[in-house]
Amino acid sequence: MTEKSFSSSNSGEEQPVGISAEAADSAAEAEFAGIAENYKRIVENIEKAGLKAGRTDKVRLMAVTKTVPFEKVNFAASLGVNLLGENRVQELLGKYDHYDKSCEIHFIGGLQSNKVKYITDKVSMIHSVDSGKLAAEINRRALAAGRVVDILIEVNIGREESKGGVLLEELDELVSFCFSLSGARLRGFMAIPPPALNGGSEKYFEAMERIYRDYRLKYGGIDTLSMGMSQDYEQAVLYGSTIVRVGSALFGKRKYKEA
Repeated sequence: MTEKSFSSSNSGEEQPVGISAEAADSAAEAEFAGIAENYKRIVENIEKAGLKAGRTDKVRLMAVTKTVPFEKVNFAASLGVNLLGENRVQELLGKYDHYDKSCEIHFIGGLQSNKVKYITDKVSMIHSVDSGKLAAEINRRALAAGRVVDILIEVNIGREESKGGVLLEELDELVSFCFSLSGARLRGFMAIPPPALNGGSEKYFEAMERIYRDYRLKYGGIDTLSMGMSQDYEQAVLYGSTIVRVGSALFGKRKYKEA
């Protein structure tokens, strides 16, 4: 991969006033080098955690692309990343045509039913299903497009009011409903365990692993547990996660545009 392929002069990022093109390119090269170092470290950490847990299956690394310019995402793809996670419908629509087409795209953010129509032809899996209404709309749109969209049920394992997802007492009913659909195919679960407080997050990871295993025994086709982010992906691997969603640990601290 040549340096020119990922030059900042072609980037969607705004170049700071007073910074020369040469300086901007040099800064971009340093950022790309950082992404490469981060990627290598993350892959090694996932492998070590898997060995520690005695796992022989493959854990997929998802690059979470929220606020990340497509040039950096495509550079990550050149390193070996083949799974992208999008949080926002509008951002996905803006970057979709620019992404490396070898990458699979999943939608991982909160999703309103009226936005489903914009993404069913662009993503292969939606991680954030938290209601029968949303599952039904995904099913309807998928059937209309002549395809099947894989889905995960988001579980609010910590019962946090600030987070989406179904509560445990609602889970069985939603699982049963999802398995009645033909255009939306339930593959498993997604969760965001509460932040670690004196090691307190372990019980939530353990609970999600137990839920995942129980439903795998009960239903065929359950094979995905999306759990673990930049701050806790290694712990998630220890507790059976099959997809870890990593953003800032790979791309660096997010840069939000000022309103």
